[in-house]
Amino acid sequence: MAGAAPAPAPAPAEEAASGAAGERPPLSAAALAKIERNRQRALALRQARLAARPYPAAGGVRARAPPKVVDTGGGFFLEEEEEEEEPGAAEKIVHPPAPVLEFDYLICGDCGKEFMDSYLMQHFDWATCDNCRDAEDKHKLITRTEAKEEYLLKDCDLDKREPVLRFIVKKNPHNSRWGDMKLYLKLQVIKRSLEVWGSEESLQKAKELRRDSREKMKQKKFDKKVKELRRAMRSSLWKKEASIHEHEYGPEENIDEDVYKKICTVCGHELTYEKM
Repeated sequence: MAGAAPAPAPAPAEEAASGAAGERPPLSAAALAKIERNRQRALALRQARLAARPYPAAGGVRARAPPKVVDTGGGFFLEEEEEEEEPGAAEKIVHPPAPVLEFDYLICGDCGKEFMDSYLMQHFDWATCDNCRDAEDKHKLITRTEAKEEYLLKDCDLDKREPVLRFIVKKNPHNSRWGDMKLYLKLQVIKRSLEVWGSEESLQKAKELRRDSREKMKQKKFDKKVKELRRAMRSSLWKKEASIHEHEYGPEENIDEDVYKKICTVCGHELTYEKM
């Protein structure tokens, strides 16, 4: 029996294709030049960063900055080393100039001039400069009690109604042991009372009604005290007799066979009794 025929040898073209598939194609001259430029650029950036902020050396000794690389243009680079400073020499620190900031100035409601800050603006958020502040009359401060009695405001009107009125706290001048006083700006209190009552006329009417009701309550208390005094005077003049009354009966009368009666000549008490 004859043997099998050997396999045909691969063609030269197929060998070249398989070899090309297994190996990378060589880079062009332009690609190599681009790679070299990127490498040189990265190296230059690294050198610039190290020159601007060198790494500190161990033991607290300042590390020397790397030398500067200068391109001579002749195909090679030169390294320039910085001169070493003396240990005792003071370093000159140059600070960049501060930026110019534009402030948002406030406008005074009285004089119309611009200002940055003031006492009333800081404590009460009221746009008035310190030059126009009139602490005795226009911008007077009043206590919380005065604000409630004079302008008929409640605690909720001062503390909860938006915006909440601002105040400052001071020691009581009459007695330091008493509680601290809360002082409000009078202009803001007047504005809040107009918000609550609607108008000044309504506020005046409410004041009159409250005044009348207080006068009536005072008159009732006065009348009650006078009545108690009169009752006390009458009770002090009246004296109760402490002696016991003894009946003084008259002659007895026969009502029935064995039944008799007597009548007191002083009080008229009738005593009925039976004789056995």
